[in-house]
Amino acid sequence: MLSIRRSAVGGISVASRHVMATGIVIGALAFTLIALLIPVQKFGGTTAAAATAPAGDDDGAGTLSTAFGPLTAQDRDFVRKVRLAGLWELPAGRQAQQRGTRPLVRTAGMHLVEGHTELDRRVREVGQALGVDLPSQPNAQQQDWLAQLDRAQGAQYERLFIQLLRRAHGKVFALVAQVRAQTRNSMVRALATDANTTVLDHISVLEDSGLVDFDGLADASSAPPTVSRPMK
Repeated sequence: MLSIRRSAVGGISVASRHVMATGIVIGALAFTLIALLIPVQKFGGTTAAAATAPAGDDDGAGTLSTAFGPLTAQDRDFVRKVRLAGLWELPAGRQAQQRGTRPLVRTAGMHLVEGHTELDRRVREVGQALGVDLPSQPNAQQQDWLAQLDRAQGAQYERLFIQLLRRAHGKVFALVAQVRAQTRNSMVRALATDANTTVLDHISVLEDSGLVDFDGLADASSAPPTVSRPMK
């Protein structure tokens, strides 16, 4: 009887050790599987986001999820360019109001100031809501345009003002249409709608001046007009 009990106890001990060993093996396998999966999940999301970013002015952040819909690199680039447009067109418009001799040039300047004052307010709201960092000063090319306007005098100034602004608005107009058609973000779509109205108004008043050189606008690859030679 005593031997039977010992045998039974020994059997239980062996079974317990077997169960424990099996549990350790399963736990080790599970830990290994988790360790393998975590890097895939972590970097897989980044890779997928980057793959959705369009070519062009890509800030490298890929497509981000927001409460207003997906926010792509193109969306963020558009928001920043709307802000940049106001940073140089507002001072250019104020200058035209002061220095323009033709009433239609002063009117164009007034429309620039009014339109970009409101559009700049909107773009700053959008930038804050979507977490998009916005520029605080004109870029190098825009600063050069403002410098050209500062150096120009008289009728030359008015023609240069109209041509520079008309060309810039033509390029922005094409970008606005592209973003408006493609964006899936409701805030960016609303901003594009506002920008479309503003840019079209500015194009119209600039053309109303009668000073636009449409032949010069036709060559998109040509450099903006400069004040190195008189403009007739």
